[in-house]
Amino acid sequence: MEIIEEILLNATRVRVIRGDITEAPVDAIVNAANSHLQHGGGVAGAIVRKGGSIIQEESDRIGYVPVGESVVTTAGRLPAHYVMHTVGPRWGEGDEEVKLRSAVRNTLELAEKEGFATIAMPAISAGIFGFPKDRCSRIILHEIAEFAPRARRVKGVDLYLMDPEIIGLFAQELSRIREV
Repeated sequence: MEIIEEILLNATRVRVIRGDITEAPVDAIVNAANSHLQHGGGVAGAIVRKGGSIIQEESDRIGYVPVGESVVTTAGRLPAHYVMHTVGPRWGEGDEEVKLRSAVRNTLELAEKEGFATIAMPAISAGIFGFPKDRCSRIILHEIAEFAPRARRVKGVDLYLMDPEIIGLFAQELSRIREV
């Protein structure tokens, strides 16, 4: 884990971190999930492999989750206690930016409702869902900045990223927010 950029928005610490989200020492990690909560590949697959089959079993019991929504399962053997499965949009399905804003907002509100003080989030939809990375970084960080003044329980949002390009985009956008 390497902290690339960090700012304080009201009482909420926001960090861009180069690292593996499955190793994040937080209350909850965010899984960029598909609507059927089938965690076979990518980060979702890694979360189940490292956390254990209980995550997929709980997801199967939940079933379908609409785009823009978020649900919680336990985290099995992961350092985090919970996994928030957030369904972001696939690029090209229509209204992608509105749907990504909704996904991030609903994730933050769910974390607040559940009483999670710290969460770790990936670049939702920027991987295999094809969302443009620059827009993704702008939308996610804007939603976090909008949420921070209302946060009562959420005190830390860590953005766990591995792709050098997206790390740079998130760090640049976070620096821009600092200057405002």
